Amino acid sequence: MKVRINKFMARSGITSRRGADRLIAQGRVTVNDQIVQELGLKIDDRGDKVELDGKKILPIKKPEYILLNKPLGYLVTRKDPYYRKTVMELLPADKSYIFPVGRLDFDSEGLLLLTNDGELAHRLMHPSFKVKKEYLVRVKDRPDAAEIKSLEKGIYLDNKKTAPAKIKLLRENQKTTIFSIEIHEGRKREIRRMFKAIGYPVLLLKRIKLAGLTIGKLKSGRWRHLTPPEIDRLKKLVGLD
Repeated sequence: MKVRINKFMARSGITSRRGADRLIAQGRVTVNDQIVQELGLKIDDRGDKVELDGKKILPIKKPEYILLNKPLGYLVTRKDPYYRKTVMELLPADKSYIFPVGRLDFDSEGLLLLTNDGELAHRLMHPSFKVKKEYLVRVKDRPDAAEIKSLEKGIYLDNKKTAPAKIKLLRENQKTTIFSIEIHEGRKREIRRMFKAIGYPVLLLKRIKLAGLTIGKLKSGRWRHLTPPEIDRLKKLVGLD
């Protein structure tokens, strides 16, 4: 059957579709020993030989889904050319075939999903599915109601307006304020940049919820497998049920 090569790679557990496009653009993917030049190339998923860095891509034997409570100071990537700490170091060596879903900054912490189910990862990250993410954010000083309302309605970052957000005041004192904020976009350092735009630097940012999943009592740096009901809910959320 003819299928787009990025979808084939996602179904094989290599990476998400977006990640597959990056690998193709880097010239690391071949089909029948020819370097792929076209991102939208369609292949025969049964007859064509697809390789990444000279290694044949095979269908995944078993999909796996892991929830990690990411600590501060870890990169959300499988490998880092500068040998900085990555989230993969928090997992057993035999989990090297899974990959992070989306991003969570080096100086942020909290809930991170990892999987080898590339199609699910692609849909969870795609903006059309509007997957909700909730964070705790502590900022310097005390934004007023009008400033928070402007963030809820959306502000311009890089000449593009942010999607509406839900923001709730949790605690405040003379020096800092803590909010919960719910968004569904995945723009780079979005929450930090939103608060910076209204003049309030972020001091702490922690993701506490993603697509209905929560950290619960999971300690920082620890991980667990998703339960079958959690997996079913995720798939149903993005139309894979």
